[in-house]
Amino acid sequence: MIAIIDYDAGNIRSVGNALERLGAAYELTADPARILAADKVILPGVGNAAKAMENLRERGLCQLVRDLRRPVLGICVGMQLMCRDSEEGPVEGLGIFDAHVRRFAEAPDIKVPHMGWNALGNLDSKLFRDVDSGSFVYFVHSYYAGLGPDTIATCRHGGTLFSAALKYENFYGTQFHPEKSGSVGAAILRNFLAL
Repeated sequence: MIAIIDYDAGNIRSVGNALERLGAAYELTADPARILAADKVILPGVGNAAKAMENLRERGLCQLVRDLRRPVLGICVGMQLMCRDSEEGPVEGLGIFDAHVRRFAEAPDIKVPHMGWNALGNLDSKLFRDVDSGSFVYFVHSYYAGLGPDTIATCRHGGTLFSAALKYENFYGTQFHPEKSGSVGAAILRNFLAL
């Protein structure tokens, strides 16, 4: 069973729909016992990182997430919360990924938020098995994690090369939305379920 962490900060319906299309059973829960009992855990997220982190803290789930030893996938803001910190707030993150989250710089030829389809590069993880470099996935974000030791995929928006995905031990994160990324996103979710 997959636990989708319920902390009022997620694109939960679309994540659930994507799992259903793959035939995967899931439960939306904030119950620590149910999260600990799950085979895999997903931390989705859209919106403001500071508010999302506050919600996670209020539910007493911060240390529980850090202590998980099964595959965990953070999506969008969920991934950003797993980083050291974020300029959006500012907010201190869970510190799982060795990355700082910053805002894209405004420029006349660069739209912020970065919204739409963009290509992945430098793929380096089982999460991307049978996914080609240059495959397009769907992004919606104004903040990004810089490159670092945990980067397993990159993307470019304007002149900024950023981490499209991160990994540390059993923790994975995607800045893009695999649940909204068509067949490529489905393949990535399928790979996560197979970990």
